[in-house]
Formats: sequence, C-alpha cells, structure tokens
Amino acid sequence: MALSLSQKQKIKELLSNKIEAKLKSYGRETTSMPFLSRLIQDNEKIAAYSFIHSLATTLGMSIYEEVSVIIASETAEEAFRNYGVGGAISKEQKTVISKIIAELRNGNRKANIKKEIREVLKASAVNGEYQKSGNIADFYFKRNGREYYFEIKTVKPNIDVFEKSKTKLLEWVARKRKRVNVYLAFPYNPYHPKPYYRFTEVGMMDPPNDFLVGNEYWDFIGGKNTFPDLLKAFDEVGKDFKEQLNKKFKQIAKEKISSY
Repeated sequence: MALSLSQKQKIKELLSNKIEAKLKSYGRETTSMPFLSRLIQDNEKIAAYSFIHSLATTLGMSIYEEVSVIIASETAEEAFRNYGVGGAISKEQKTVISKIIAELRNGNRKANIKKEIREVLKASAVNGEYQKSGNIADFYFKRNGREYYFEIKTVKPNIDVFEKSKTKLLEWVARKRKRVNVYLAFPYNPYHPKPYYRFTEVGMMDPPNDFLVGNEYWDFIGGKNTFPDLLKAFDEVGKDFKEQLNKKFKQIAKEKISSY
C-alpha cells in the first residue's frame, strides 16, 4: 500500500506551509561569525547554512510526528502525536524495569522486548503512582484494536538516549497494565545503504521488534512503498520552493556578516 493522493497532498501542504512561514518570518539573528566567515569566504553559502539550520530547528522532530499522523490516519481507528499515555507505575514495576535496563547495559542479557514485556506485566501494579516524566508518546495509533506507541528520536543519539528510551517504552507497558506495542523509531538511516549501526546502542534494543529505522518505520505505519512515496513528496516540495529559497539566500547574503 503506497500513499494515497489525499495523503500526499496533505503532506505537501504541511511542508509548504512550514517553508512559507519560515521564508516570511526568518531574520538573521547571528550578525557575526568571525571564524566561519574566514574559512568559507562566501557570504551566500553562510547565508544558506544559517537559513537551513533555522528551518531544520523549526521543523525539528515534530514534522515526522505530524507526517506520521497523516500516514496512519487513513487505516487507523485513531492516531495522535504528543499522546498522553496516562496510568500509574508501582515501585515493583520500576524495580523490574531498572533491573532489565541494567542487565542490558552490562551485557548480562540479550534484548528481547516480548520477554521484557512479560516480566514487566508480571510485576505487581499495587500502589502505583502517577509519574509525569515519560508520560508522552511522540506518536500513537490504534489499528484493528491494537495500540502502538512510538518514541521518535534523532538518528545519532548517545547511550543515555537509548537507555532512557528503552526505559520509557517499558514504563508505557507498565502504565497500560497490558500488552501494547512499543517502539523507538528513527525517521531515516544516516548510514544508508549500510544497515543502521550506532555504537551507543550497545544491545539495548531488539530490532525490528522495538526499534524501527527509516523505511522500516514508514512502511510499518503506512504499508509497503510508503517510504519512497514520502521521499517523492518531500522532493516535489523542494523543487517547488527551490527558486524562492535561492532568492532568500541571496537576500540574506546582502546582510554582510561581520568578521571583526
């Protein structure tokens, strides 16, 4: 199943609106880059870098969350970003989760999300308390009665991110007190065409059972060929705005960077 015409249009409108807003609102905040300006020796390239960095910051990870909702909505009973998982966590559940994380970190066990979920669900939920931290799933959808919760992160995280994300996934299971599907997801593979590898992952995850990267993620939520269709939508928007962006770079470049 590829993206429908409606989905493609919604995604392109989302991207276009983001870029148009940035073109209208952007103003160079940095007026002095003494080291970079001497190295690059090209004010227009510096202007492009400045604008692109600002646009990337504005889009952040939220763009992937919003696109995920558009993709999942056509076949899901419900789909939301920044979804409050709710529920409470008991001391026993937290102890079990901490033990799992420590054993994974120390290499004393192999990641197996199904087994880990069973262990968390066996722990007593008596006297559970609401915990604000870790309550929000970046993206959630329900399809055929099954619930799916996702933590979407930047593609080259440090070891702390992997540990915190795995902890959060298991805590979502504890909060729901039932078997739910939990995943850490990266929107793309920075090492393509090679398989994703990050030394900081250190056996914390159980791909693809709780860890999805690039096409694995997009095709999982939208069906086969979702990823290439999504890239095509981004490409078409990029081509539509190419001239406007180049014009913006030249405009910004006229505001000379001080080199001291």
